[in-house]
Amino acid sequence: MTTAALRKLHEGPSILLLPNAWDAGSARLVESLGAKVVATTSAGLCWSRGYADAVALPPEQIIGAARDIRRVVSVPLTVDMEAGYSDDPDAVAELALRLVDAGVNGVNIEDGNDAPELLCRKLTAIRAALASAGADLFLNVRTDVYLRGLAGAGDAVAEVVRRAALYRAAGGDGLFTPGASDAGQIGDIVSSIDGLPLNIMLVPNLPDLPVLQRLGVRRLSAGSAIAQAGWGHVSKLTTSFLAGDIAQVADAPAAEYGAMNKLFAGIAM
Repeated sequence: MTTAALRKLHEGPSILLLPNAWDAGSARLVESLGAKVVATTSAGLCWSRGYADAVALPPEQIIGAARDIRRVVSVPLTVDMEAGYSDDPDAVAELALRLVDAGVNGVNIEDGNDAPELLCRKLTAIRAALASAGADLFLNVRTDVYLRGLAGAGDAVAEVVRRAALYRAAGGDGLFTPGASDAGQIGDIVSSIDGLPLNIMLVPNLPDLPVLQRLGVRRLSAGSAIAQAGWGHVSKLTTSFLAGDIAQVADAPAAEYGAMNKLFAGIAM
């Protein structure tokens, strides 16, 4: 699949649903269950490779993960590259090109606590590097205004809209606002970003899908929720097993061995 196909999926008519994966196995599973795009969760991916989330993952690890996932899936692939693992825009652009070479069609890149001007410089550098290489990526730009409380409750929408304009001018293709959950505020953001596709993250008390659709949301990410649920299930079963409750593990709901094995049959080494 191509980056053009990923762009097309943001046009609707349905919200693009992303049940974020964290390794090749989970990516192949979510693809087999009908996901139109495989997206990674930085938290889940970091944990699966033995690192803490939030810029602790060495760039070689994210490249390796992207290659592993691309080997087993054929749908578009978008990877969370956090803040680019560097404050140097040229280094971030180089990483973006390496992700393209690994078969990635889109990335998430975030501002975090940094000034939005730094992310703008990174986006500009990525776009220049892509143009020079004749390559393309869907740049889904995440702003942490809600997630990190970077503006007062009454100022959050205005700050998101201000940053959205900056990020769009610097080359962003979509806006990701994790933590936003109020229907009125989501609608205000959609109406103020001039058609820029809005990505929302699954959080408690989020409006249901029909409401999000009416508000104009184009993309909904599970974030780390599915990965965390998986780790929580493993933790519960392991605790039971170590306590001697072997029946709890033996009788637990589980994917069928043959069905799981079949997912990877015939995939090239």
